[in-house]
Formats: sequence, structure tokens, C-alpha cells
Amino acid sequence: MVQYNFKKITVVPKGKDFIDIILSRTQRQTPTVVHKGYAISRLRQFYMRKVKYTQSNFHEKLSTIIDEFPRLDGIHPFYGDLLHVLYNKDHYKLALGQINTARNLISKIAKDYVKLLKYGDSLYRCKSLKVAALGRMCTVIKRIGPSLAYLEQIRQHMARLPSIDPNTRTILICGYPNVGKSSFINKITRADVDVQPYAFTTKSLFVGHTDYKYLRYQVIDTPGILDRPFEDRNIIEMCSITALAHLRAAVLFFLDVSGSCGYSIAQQAALFHSIKSLFMNKPLTIVCNKTDLQPLEGISEEDMKLVMEMKSEAMKTLVAQGGEATNDADVLLTMSTLTEDGVIAVKNAACERLLNQRVELKMKSKKINDCLNRFHVAMPKPRDQRERPPCIPQAVLEAKAKEAAEKEKRKTEKDLEDENGGAGVYSASLKKNYILANDEWKEDVLPEILDGHNVYDFIDPDILQRLEELESEEGIRQAEEGVEDFEMDGEELTPEEKEALSEIRKKKSLLIQEHRMKKSTAESRPTVPRKFDKDRKFTTERMGRQLSAMGVDPSKAITRLRERSLSRKGRKRERSTDREHDGGDAMDVDQPNKKLRLRSTSRSRSRSRPPGEVVPGEGFKDSVQKNKALKLFKNSAKKRNKDAKRGEADRVIPTLKPKHLFSGKRSIGKTQRR
Repeated sequence: MVQYNFKKITVVPKGKDFIDIILSRTQRQTPTVVHKGYAISRLRQFYMRKVKYTQSNFHEKLSTIIDEFPRLDGIHPFYGDLLHVLYNKDHYKLALGQINTARNLISKIAKDYVKLLKYGDSLYRCKSLKVAALGRMCTVIKRIGPSLAYLEQIRQHMARLPSIDPNTRTILICGYPNVGKSSFINKITRADVDVQPYAFTTKSLFVGHTDYKYLRYQVIDTPGILDRPFEDRNIIEMCSITALAHLRAAVLFFLDVSGSCGYSIAQQAALFHSIKSLFMNKPLTIVCNKTDLQPLEGISEEDMKLVMEMKSEAMKTLVAQGGEATNDADVLLTMSTLTEDGVIAVKNAACERLLNQRVELKMKSKKINDCLNRFHVAMPKPRDQRERPPCIPQAVLEAKAKEAAEKEKRKTEKDLEDENGGAGVYSASLKKNYILANDEWKEDVLPEILDGHNVYDFIDPDILQRLEELESEEGIRQAEEGVEDFEMDGEELTPEEKEALSEIRKKKSLLIQEHRMKKSTAESRPTVPRKFDKDRKFTTERMGRQLSAMGVDPSKAITRLRERSLSRKGRKRERSTDREHDGGDAMDVDQPNKKLRLRSTSRSRSRSRPPGEVVPGEGFKDSVQKNKALKLFKNSAKKRNKDAKRGEADRVIPTLKPKHLFSGKRSIGKTQRR
């Protein structure tokens, strides 16, 4: 079942607010610091990211608006026509179409400018393209400002529409203005519709809910309808016509027999006949209201004849659906909302007729065949005149009789308490439910110590067997622990193995002591450079002896250490070659060492380029263009430097009125400071 909840539609911002939201989000969610010294690929990526992020935000917001607003062709016809009556379907579709066009235009703008940014050759050009892209996107949003404002008004109005389910059980109240429709819905539901003694108090659809036979019914109060051509009816009347045309409901046509509403019975009958085509295939009940002022029997013959004609027409409304005409009692009813006479009878009759019609339609539909095919009710046929009552075994009957007798005779603890003095006097016995060989033993006192022994130790007959099992299990555990705790001793070793074991243990104890000493003095022990190693503990000769003892050739390790010590010695700085001698052949010299190649190609201070010289890849045509760009950059930085800004992204707003200078009382003569 489809539910329509227009209250969940997101708020549609105005054009200017829309732009502020997107641009502020772009400023917050993307990087803001960029320098001219960055590689050109990094600059392009920086500004492409801003353009793409802005476009994605615009696309997301506009898509939300388009998706959340209902499409008139895809919703229930009742809501489609109601929205058309209230807002004009053409204007509504045009506004959503402009939003969709704006979304596509923004995507195209972003695509084009991202393509241009891929070929941006400088920071200035990339930034200009980014500004142009964001500006064109904002211009598109400004142009659809009226459509956004129109959709926001529609959203606010749709949020105030009642939640009507077109598919549930519904009772629809209609008739001339001021005939008692709102008073009736206030009586049978918890709705609070305004009731006044003038026409068109109700200007829109109001919904209430009532229960009948444990089912929830939806009651809709419609505005009053006047008897005039379809083209002359206003929006208020068209809401009622739309509900009558599209909702499957039981219709209550209210008739004011007293004439206090300002319209005669003849006028109300003319309205009934003009809209009776909307009542086809719906259970229709004519309700004669305000019988406290004028009973139905007291009206004139002409009016009674008109009422009878309306009744006969109401009897025909269900014939086209295939159902039989209902009886007279359910078609014409009388009531008075002032005295509440007949109000409940009208509600019950309408609910009953609607329920019968829905059941009949379901029985005639194809779905009921699918359900009935799954059921089979077996009806056995008698083969003779002999009666065969159900057979219940005698044991079952006796058990049932015994259970019933016990249930009657059984006394609860509450009954026993009342018989034995009540609460505080009677104490319930916890031993009476013990299962013993003799019931006389239940109240006996069990001693704790008997003949110097604990009685509970002899209650278990298998206690000796369990004790033996525990002792054997404990012996097994002790044996396992003895195997795990085995430690090597020197009884089973040869003299050579004993000597090696003692050396290992001695070395292990020395290492542990040395580690503990280092750990305890680690914080206070200074780091001594190797050149102050007076004892010469760490030398290549010592390392060579240790490696030789281990069976390793130490020559390569010693040679490598000596080479490293030579390479760490400082070298004199060589004179850099002149620019004329260097030329473009310097890179062709085959230098054996990488550092020497780099040093040979380094440029001295005297050969540095002037600021206006063009370097390939900077994006300038000549030095004149570069000097002009540098001049513009310096001029743009003057204002920023004057305001003590760190850069283009520095948007810090200082405190214009420091509290310590502008708060507190002023003394006499101190007007310049506070």
C-alpha cells in the first residue's frame, strides 16, 4: 500500500541562499592554500577539484528537489488531480523541468571547464578558469530563482495537506455548505473541525478516523458544493469534486430538511442530481440532518416527493457494480448532530455497507480463486441411519473427571493462610512437598552432628567410591606436573658436556648482570664518542680476531670500514665552471661519480637568472608578459600585506571591539577608554 507523506519534502532554498550554501561548502570541504611554486599538474588538480566538487553539490541538491517532489503521472489519480486543482499542473511541471535543465547545464559547464583546466599553463590562468566556471554555475541558479521560490511555496502548502490513504476504508461526507457535515465528523471521530453558522467554514479536506468492528475507517469532511456549472466552481468546491471522483468510499449526502442552511430542499435535490454520476459504484446514503428543528415527516408533499426521488436514485448506485440494491433502511436515514440522535446509527450503516461492498468485490475478483483453490472442506456423507457419536476412551474421561475434582478440592496457600489466622500468624511449611518413603518423616528435624560425625558426610551412599576417584585423579595430575618441572642436572652428562653446560650458565649469568647494569644506568650514562675510546675496545683488529675465531673471513668487512672512514673526511670546494665554458656540453661529460656530476653542473650565484627571464614551462610568452604578471601580483599583495594577511586564503576576521576595552563602567573624564 502506497503512503503519501508530503511533509518529508526537503526545504527548497532561495536562489541566493542556494549559491551561498554550495559555495561555503566548497570553501570548507576543499583545500584553500596554493602557491605559485607548485608544479603545474598540482595547480590544475587543485582547481579541477574545486570545480568538480561544486558541480557535484549542485547536482546533489537539485536531484533531491526533483526526486522528492511527486510526479503527477506516477501517483494516485486523486492526488494528481488535487495537486492540479491547487497548483496548476502545467506550472508545476515547468518549474521542475527548469530545475532539471539547470542541473544538466551545470554538469555541462563543469565538464567543459575541467577540460580547459587540463591545459591551464599557470596559476593565474587556472584560477581564472575556476572563477569563470563557478560564476557560470551561479548564474544558472540565479535564473531559476523564481522556480525555486514557486516550488518552496508548493512544498509549504503540500506539507499542510491531510494524510489521506486512497486505498483504505473511507467514508466521504458531502452536501451543501452549512448542512452539518463538520459537526458530524466531530461527533464520530477525534477530529476538531471548525464549526460556524455561516457557509464555507470548511475550505479544504479534513480527515478523521473511527473504528467499527475492530477496523479503522477514514472519514473525510469535504467543503460545501454549490449547484452551478462545472467551469464556474472554485478551488474549494473542486477539492470536493476530486475526492468524490477518485476515492472508493461510502458517500454520505447530507440534506438539511429544516432549511436553516439557507438552501431549500429543491436546491439540494438539484445538486444531488447534478453530481449523481460521481456516486456510481459507491454505497450512497442520504442523511436528513437537523431533525430536531424539522422532522422528516413534517415537510411538505413536494419536498417529500423530491426526497423519495433521491432515495430511488441512491438505490441504483450499486447496480452497475453488479451488487443488488440495498434495503430502504440503509439508504435514507435521519439524525440530529445537536441532540446526537441517530449519529451512531448513520455511522454504523455507512461502515456496514462499505464493508459489504468491499467483501463482495474481493469475492468477485480473480485473487479469491487463487485462495479458494488451496482449501478443501471435506463433508462426509452418511452411509446409513445409525448415529455415530465421537468415541472418547474411558481412561481419558476418568482422568478429566479426576483433574476437575482436584481442581475443585485443591486449597492454595492463601486459603490455608486465611484458615490459620491470616498473615503474620500462619507460616507456610516448605517440607510438605518433600518426596520421602514415609510422609510422617517430612516434619522431622534433621540433626547436623550425630555421634561426633557430620551427618551430611554420610548422606551420599557412593561417597567412598567418589573419594577414590578424586585421589587417583590427583595422583595423575601430580605425575604430570613432575614431568613438566623436569630440570636438567649433571648426573647423566659426560665431563665434556658438564663443562660446556657450566660455561653456558656462566655466560648467561654475566649477560644478565651486564644487561641489568646497563638498564639501571641508561639514563645517567653519557654517550662517549669513539675517538675518546682510551681502552681501544672497538678496533678493526679486535673485530678481525673475533670474526676469525668464528670462521669468517674479516678482510672485506675491514676494507669496507676503512673506505667509509676515508669518504667521511672533508673535501675542498672545487671552483664552479664558467657559463661560457660550461654551455650545453656539460651534461655530456661522463663523470664516474654522481655527486661529481651534480657538482660539475651546479650554477654559481653570478649565473642566476633575473626575475623577468622566461623559463620554459612557466606559461609566459615573453619577458614583458612575465614582468607584467609579477607587477600585478605585487599590486594585489599590497592590500593583503597592509591588512597583515598571511595569504589569499586568510579570511580571519579580527575582533573589532575587544571586550576588555569596551565593557565595564566609565569613570569621570575617561571617555576615550573604557
